[in-house]
Amino acid sequence: MICNGNLPRIPAIKGIGRVFAVLILKQIFRVLYLGKVVSMATPSHHQNPTPSTKKKKTHKNPEANFLYELNSCSKSKDLKAAISLYDSALSNNTRLNQSHFNTLLYLCSTFATDPDSKDLALRYGFRVFDHMMALNIHPNEASITSIARLSAAKGDGDYAFEMVKKLGDYQVSPRLRTYEPALFCFCQKLEAEKAYEVEDDIDKMGLSLEEPQIVALLKLSADTWRGERVYNYLHKLRRSVRWVSEETCKVLEDWFCCKASEIGSDVGSVKEAILRNGGGWHGLGWIGEGKWVVKKGNVEPNGRCCCCGEQLDCVDIDDVETEKFALSVAGLALEREVKANFREFQDWLEKNADYEAIVDGANIGLYQQNFAEGGFSVLQLDAVIKEMYTRSGNKWPLVILHNKRVRALLENPSHRKLVEEWMANGVLYTTPHGSNDDWYWLYATVKLRCLLVTNDEMRDHIFELLGSSFFLKWKERHQVRYTFLKGALKLQMPPAYSIVIQESEKGSWHVPIVCESDEESLRSWLCITRPGGCEDEGKTGSTMETCEIVNGPCCKSSENRNNEKCDDKTTSMTGKRKERSP
Repeated sequence: MICNGNLPRIPAIKGIGRVFAVLILKQIFRVLYLGKVVSMATPSHHQNPTPSTKKKKTHKNPEANFLYELNSCSKSKDLKAAISLYDSALSNNTRLNQSHFNTLLYLCSTFATDPDSKDLALRYGFRVFDHMMALNIHPNEASITSIARLSAAKGDGDYAFEMVKKLGDYQVSPRLRTYEPALFCFCQKLEAEKAYEVEDDIDKMGLSLEEPQIVALLKLSADTWRGERVYNYLHKLRRSVRWVSEETCKVLEDWFCCKASEIGSDVGSVKEAILRNGGGWHGLGWIGEGKWVVKKGNVEPNGRCCCCGEQLDCVDIDDVETEKFALSVAGLALEREVKANFREFQDWLEKNADYEAIVDGANIGLYQQNFAEGGFSVLQLDAVIKEMYTRSGNKWPLVILHNKRVRALLENPSHRKLVEEWMANGVLYTTPHGSNDDWYWLYATVKLRCLLVTNDEMRDHIFELLGSSFFLKWKERHQVRYTFLKGALKLQMPPAYSIVIQESEKGSWHVPIVCESDEESLRSWLCITRPGGCEDEGKTGSTMETCEIVNGPCCKSSENRNNEKCDDKTTSMTGKRKERSP
């Protein structure tokens, strides 16, 4: 070994081997000895600490250290440790701020519904809030939400609502979650008028109720025998969600099977109201008389309910929404296009409003043409034109195509005859130089309320128009997608029905229930009818005196359906609603 810097004795090695051995030992000595010297000479504060020598990071500021430890308690959901920290902070006269109080209030409100910790959470929660107010620290939305939850847990909805209303004194806007404690407290205690007052305040603040709040109000109205209120909340639910949770489904079953639901009466002009609303609902009140029949079942791919045989609608936006949509598209187009050109198109469309389908010519002509010999496919466009002509009962669609593209086609001898044929049949509208075709075919589709053949997802327009949910609803009803497989055209028409809560002109209701599967045929629906209003009289005739709930799919097998004359009722191939008021 190396001792006191001296080299060890080298064994008897002769020749060049001895030379190499000496060199190697010298190198080892240099590394070990010099490293030791450097280590001894280097100050300790320059050393790189190993993980075992690292000191735990601490906050020198007591306020910051208190907040750090409080946040740790919040993450670990340790209420008792947080309270202990709070008591210590008071003993040490630690200066507290809004963040400290909000963290403590949040933890207390979290445990306010825990049976084992409720008393402790309530006692300290209100103590912390009183301390906060005594220090003249203004609460924010999070503070008020927490104290409202504590108040509701104590059964004091009035104080919870009073706290929400005081937010205005601090120029702070409440959120929906801020109102929830008072609303749910009033609903649970069946204090209907107070709950409706909270709802009115939510509406004044420009906030929208979601499924949990709507269902709470619906159940409250059902439990207090307010049938008209139940009807209105059912429509609010229809506007807010596409399908309901299992919990909501149970609330609806209970309502339709109670005596309070026997309040129906006939309403005139129901069909006109449904058409005006875009299909799927009329909003004119309960229709029919007698007990309700409540079943759970499936809906066939063609939109036919397997329980009652009714055909569900493919729901569109209503007349008011359609008009607003058309005005918005026109307004945006006039900002981006040459005004004279687009107004000329608007005038032309007013005089030629019989089209039932609009075709995005460029989208179809350039489909799958990104190869060396690719170009504008006239044959693809012609195939779509002819297919839509056949499907709409021999009515030509309107093709929107840029004039530069049309001029190039006319100059090609092999295409000229076909293009001239389109023009003779009134198929083409050529957009002028410098224009964007998109505004023309989008406006025409909305204004004429007809189908649109395109694979364009229209993402560029969504954010400029009336909102994604509104736009998606419209697209689902009007867009026709297409593919060409080995030259053969295949159209994907709008769905036969919409997966939304629907109210029929007979007074029945169909409510889709949340489904984990992507296969729509597996989705369960709540089918709610009155005796005599259902197509299949035999299934409901025995339930005149008592409400029937049949759980599980009520669809027959395919063989049984064929024997029972299960008609394939599909929606119209066109998107136009001629019966609508202008």
